[in-house]
This record gives sequence, C-alpha cells and structure tokens, in this order.
Amino acid sequence: MRNSLDIEGRPSQTRVVVAMSGGVDSSVTAALLAEAGYDVVGITLQLYDHGAATHRKGACCAGRDIHDARAVAERIGIPHYVLDYESRFKEAVIDRFAESYVAGETPVPCVECNQSIKFHDLLDTARELGAKILATGHYVASRALPGGGRGLFRAREAERDQSYFLFATTPAQLDLLRFPLGDRSKAETRELARRFGLAVADKQDSQDICFVPTGHYAQVIERLRPGAAGPGDIVDLDGRVLGHHDGIIYFTVGQRRGLGIAAGTPLYVVRLEAATRRVVVGPREALRTSRIRLRDVNWLGDGSIDGVLDGRREVFVKVRSTRPPQPAWLCRGDAGGVEVELIASEDGVSPGQACAFYDAAEGQARVLGGGFIASTVAAARVSRAGAAMAIAR
Repeated sequence: MRNSLDIEGRPSQTRVVVAMSGGVDSSVTAALLAEAGYDVVGITLQLYDHGAATHRKGACCAGRDIHDARAVAERIGIPHYVLDYESRFKEAVIDRFAESYVAGETPVPCVECNQSIKFHDLLDTARELGAKILATGHYVASRALPGGGRGLFRAREAERDQSYFLFATTPAQLDLLRFPLGDRSKAETRELARRFGLAVADKQDSQDICFVPTGHYAQVIERLRPGAAGPGDIVDLDGRVLGHHDGIIYFTVGQRRGLGIAAGTPLYVVRLEAATRRVVVGPREALRTSRIRLRDVNWLGDGSIDGVLDGRREVFVKVRSTRPPQPAWLCRGDAGGVEVELIASEDGVSPGQACAFYDAAEGQARVLGGGFIASTVAAARVSRAGAAMAIAR
C-alpha cells in the first residue's frame, strides 16, 4: 500500500520520526504526517551551545527553536524529544569547518551536518525507536525509480531547492527518507501552517551557518583555533609582495573588498596558501576555472561511478547553492580521481566547496550525486606580465 506521502504500510501501524528544527518547514512536515494518521515522533537536536544564538532571529536549533518545536508537537499531539548531539556536532561539523577554513578552503558545513548528523546519527536513532521512515522539512523530492530504489530530485520551487546540500545522501539512506515539502512552494507551506494553527507560521527562515550567530566566521575560527589568524603577505601572481594581512581566515577566493591594496585595476583573491600564509591576488580573469578535481564523491545515478568514468558523462553541476546548474563533463582525471570539465568556466571556485551533479539544467532534475572540490585548474593561463602591468598602473 502506498499513499500520497509515498510511505508504504498503513499509517496507523507506521512510525515516522520527524526531525523538528523549530521552523515552519519541519513543523508542517510533522503536522502533515500526523494528520494522515501516522505514528509520528518529533525529535529536535541540540547541536551547539545556543546561549548567544537565542538572541538572533533565524538561528537554527537554538534555545528558542527547541521551545518552538516543543510547542508545535504539543499543538498537533505528538511526542517530542530533545537529544543532546553537541559533542558529535562539534566533532563532525564545527571542528571540520574550522580545519577547512584554516587550510584556506571554503567549507559547506550544512553538507557535513546532513551527511554525518541528520542522515546518519539521527537515522540510527529513528531505527532504534522502531521508525520505518525519517522525514524532514527539506525542499527536495524523493521518488521511487522504475528499476527499483529511490532517486533524489530538485524541489518544485527552484529558489527553495536544497538538493545542493544533500548530494552526499546515500541510496540506502534515501530508502528511509521522505521529504513531504519537495513538491510544495514556501507560500503553500506557510498557508498549511496557518491551517494547522501553528505559531511558527510566519517565523523567519534560518539564515547563514547555524553555529555562527553573528555571521562573522573569522571570530568563530579564532575561538576554535587560537593562533590561526597569523599575519602574512598579500602577493600578486608572480609572488611580488603588495601588502600584508592579519590572517588568511579573513579572506575567501573571489573576494575584492577589504584587500587594502591600491591598484589601477580591481584585484581579487585568486587563492589562499595556508602553508605560507600568503593571499594571492590577481585580475578577474585569474578567477576563471575550467576544470575541478573532486574528493569524497557520492554517486546517486544509475550504475556505478566507475562505469560512468569509463567514458565521459554529460551532467549539469552546481558549485554554489545560489547558482543554477551549468553544463559540464564528468570524467576520470589523469591521476585516476573524479574531475569535472566545465563547458562554460566559473568564477571564484574554491577548494572545500561542494559540487553537485544533475541530469538536467531545469525543472525537478534528478540529483546524480556530487563531491567536494579538492583543487581547480584555471580556464586560461593569465599573462603574469600583463597582471603585473595592471597592478602597476
């Protein structure tokens, strides 16, 4: 038996755990499942020291959010539990975020959180509670595939799609995950919240990284890794010293403002060299990337990744959550790893970012997987002499 929520079995005999963050999306997810007659259990994860975050709107899994999740559970009549995942979250997400930033990368901690906490640890907890399904309020779709198993698809509302952050979800996890909001718009979700009488109907969405309540990443890194903000040089593409800085953690690839360098043409951060504490800058064309080397690749498409890499597979990729998928080739690199050749080069691609694969550029395309960016290759060799002349103007 399968119903409109795409869950097998009779609702009254099927336990579903809902990850409740305290926001409108997960609250409506829980309410929809409870209304359909499922044996729903709400779980909220306390992920970090939420003292400061409670004073900022849009902070996820903070004290206020726990209160809101508990109030929603009471309103719809389901049991609700708060689990202390602080130590696990610090180890798997916060510490890795700090290490990546200190290494000159641009990490995406939301991917790590979904991969290591929500779809791993919480899924194990759901099984221990006898649940057949773990449901979340993510805007992404999961559907049964004709040949068996389930596929992950972009949300109906492109501007709400969260598939970029879920590329690391495994096929085994997809069998147990459901995303009831994937085919709904945000406006529809808020209207459902009002119909259910939920106080969070107009609650502000989560913003930025949840454990950075002020939005200043460098401050968090300084606290977690004292001494990481050591001074260094700002150099051009030839290594010529143009200025000095207080720490590479204050810079990101593609940054233009705040360099403190007077030049005749705009300069951008081209790369960060953690070992030498150098910030390398150059003209905008130096930011163009044509080839991306990946690590920790997860494949969700048909067949195996090795079979795909025996040839070349045309895909569409996102290297930022806010950009639409772009055409590319997925292929095997010279060193045997997985690489992506961008048909149209991208600006400011940084190691540490995620690269998600899709089978189409538009609509509810299927997510084929993705990986983390290990390194990049420039779209074209920039004339070092030309760059030096531009800086000297």
